[in-house]
Amino acid sequence: MSWAEIESEAELRELLGEVMPRAAFKERVRLHQRDREWLAASPFCLIATSSADGTCDVSPKGDPAGFVHVIDDTTIAIPDRPGNRRADGFLNILKNPHVGLISLIPGRNETLRINGRARLIREAPFFDEMIVKHHRPHLALVVEIDQIFFHCAKAFMRSGLWKPDQWRPDGLPSHATLVKDVQAVEETLEQLEAYYGESYAKKLY
Repeated sequence: MSWAEIESEAELRELLGEVMPRAAFKERVRLHQRDREWLAASPFCLIATSSADGTCDVSPKGDPAGFVHVIDDTTIAIPDRPGNRRADGFLNILKNPHVGLISLIPGRNETLRINGRARLIREAPFFDEMIVKHHRPHLALVVEIDQIFFHCAKAFMRSGLWKPDQWRPDGLPSHATLVKDVQAVEETLEQLEAYYGESYAKKLY
């Protein structure tokens, strides 16, 4: 069976149609008060980056609601927390500052999208406002906003993402089992289960 590939904007528009007027003009370049309220209520976002050669990465960031710090109407900051130290997104930003964010609020089907240019900051006065459980971040991602808008709810509605009756968390084996199956690790399954067990939550900050 042959594939019918779209290779031009004209072909794409012929298939999809023109942008809906309300969607075409919803972009903003400064934070509205409603954007600030959204960020204050959001505990989670996704950050997309790409390296100079186009290699992409999407990293999740989460903290208590309001963790995205608003510096001014065109600038936000996201604290870094202890992790696996791969720093894929941060390494990308050093080569290509353009980033895209999607901010979520559990239970809400809409999302807030922010596109802009990022910098890595190792010290600033606002770090004192991003302390969680006595942990002051050693690094923050500062984003200068180029574009901001609310995204429609259809993807979340189609997926039923927030509907517990559609959740199937036990449809796959434990994370420890997945790690053991797909990675060449020295630890036994029992050791991995212990690592990702109750003690894992104690390493968040």
